[in-house]
Amino acid sequence: MKKTRIQNIQTLALLGMLTAIEIVLSRFCSISAWNVKISLSFLPVAAAAMLCGAAPAAAVAALGDFVGAILFPIGAYFPGFTLTAALTGALFGLLLHQKRTPARIAAAAAVNQLVLSLMLNTLWISILYGSPYGPLFLTRSVQTLVMLPVQLVTLGVMARVLDRCGKRAAA
Repeated sequence: MKKTRIQNIQTLALLGMLTAIEIVLSRFCSISAWNVKISLSFLPVAAAAMLCGAAPAAAVAALGDFVGAILFPIGAYFPGFTLTAALTGALFGLLLHQKRTPARIAAAAAVNQLVLSLMLNTLWISILYGSPYGPLFLTRSVQTLVMLPVQLVTLGVMARVLDRCGKRAAA
């Protein structure tokens, strides 16, 4: 019983730290224009997904987006972006929590960048600013072309590092 309680506290502390790191990376260590954002803020969400699963990763992403938007606003708060963040965490958790194969890593990066970031976030920007979807889609395609290989490489490296650390901890 005590061991489970300590593990829960440790997991909660880990998720809190990952949320704080996500906020810092997203708000202070990213390149942003009004419709394009290049950032490594997906890394703490991916770490939460790989270590804890889909629901905790979705919570880290959604809380990071919401708290970051309230404390350090870049523009108007729009709940659609929080939904996309939560879906990103859930996607990473579903694909990367148990098995971290190259195919799963590629699928996670591709679906995240092509569906969630490019298509869904472009829709939110279009709704929020009243801009036509097509031209936004084209300009945001550049972000996807940059971020897709970045996510592929960094998720692959993170998966290898976490797998090595897990094997050492088990030994």
